[in-house]
Amino acid sequence: MGQAFGCLQVDQSNVIIREHFGKFDEVLEPGCHCLPWCLGYQVAGGLSLRVQQLDVRCETKTKDNVFVTVVASIQYRAVADKASDAFYRLTNTREQIQSYVFDVIRASVPKLNLDAVFEQKNDIAKAVEDELEKAMSTYGYEIVQTLIVDIEPDPHVKRAMNEINAAARMRVAANDKAEADKILQIKKAEGEAESKYLSGLGIARQRQAIVDGLRDSVLAFSENVPGTTAKDVMDMVLVTQYFDTMKEIGASSKSSSVFIPHGPGAVRDVASQIREGLLQAQSLKS
Repeated sequence: MGQAFGCLQVDQSNVIIREHFGKFDEVLEPGCHCLPWCLGYQVAGGLSLRVQQLDVRCETKTKDNVFVTVVASIQYRAVADKASDAFYRLTNTREQIQSYVFDVIRASVPKLNLDAVFEQKNDIAKAVEDELEKAMSTYGYEIVQTLIVDIEPDPHVKRAMNEINAAARMRVAANDKAEADKILQIKKAEGEAESKYLSGLGIARQRQAIVDGLRDSVLAFSENVPGTTAKDVMDMVLVTQYFDTMKEIGASSKSSSVFIPHGPGAVRDVASQIREGLLQAQSLKS
C-alpha cells in the first residue's frame, strides 16, 4: 500500500476504506486508485481479507464437577462485500469472538461429564461455530472453521485418570496371566496323565515279555534236560537273576537298593513265597 501524488496502491488480499470529509465513501480493492486528498478524500484504514486464527483458552466445569480448560481455535476472515461493516461496526474483533466462545463453551460443557466432553468435542466445536457464524455475519466476518484442539483437566484429575486406566489394564493383564497359568497346568496334567498311561503300557508289555521268555526257557530246559521239573528250572532262573542283580548293584557306586535278608539262600524263600502266592490265587479261583 502506498500513497504519492494523490495515487494509492492497495495490496492483494487487502481492502482500503476511503472517506470523504470524514464520511464513508468507498471500499478500495487491490490495485491503483486515485485519492485526491485536496478534495477531502482520505484513507480511514485498511482491512485484511486473509484467514486469521484466534486461540481461546476457556476454563469451565463439567457436570461431574471437574474443572477443565478447553482450547478452541477460531479461523475467521473479513468478507469483502461487507468490509465497511467489519471496519466500522466492531472496535475489537478478537475480543468479540472470544466472548462468544466463552459463552458457548461455558453453556455446553457443564451439561456433560468429563468423559463425554472428550467424546463430544466435535459437537462442542459445531455449537461454537454456529453461534459465531450467526453473530459475526452481522459484522461482516465469516467463520471459516472452529476446532477444539485441546481439553486439559486439572493435573490431579489427569493423574487420577491415568492411575484408574493403569489399574484397569493391570487387572486385565492379571486375568490373562491367570488364564495362561491355568492352561499350562491343564496341559501339564494332561501330559503327565498321558506319560503315565504310556509308561503303564510299557511296563505291562515288559512283564508280558518276561513271562513269555520264562515260559519258553522252562519248556526248553525241561525238554533238553530229562528228569527236571518246572520248579527246578524256576529256582535256577531266580538264582541267576539274583546274581545278575547283585552284580549290577555292586558295579554302581551310587546305588541305593538294599536286599533284606541277604544271601543266596534267600532266593529259595522268595521262590517259595511266589509259588505259595500262585497256589493261593488258583485255590481262590476254584
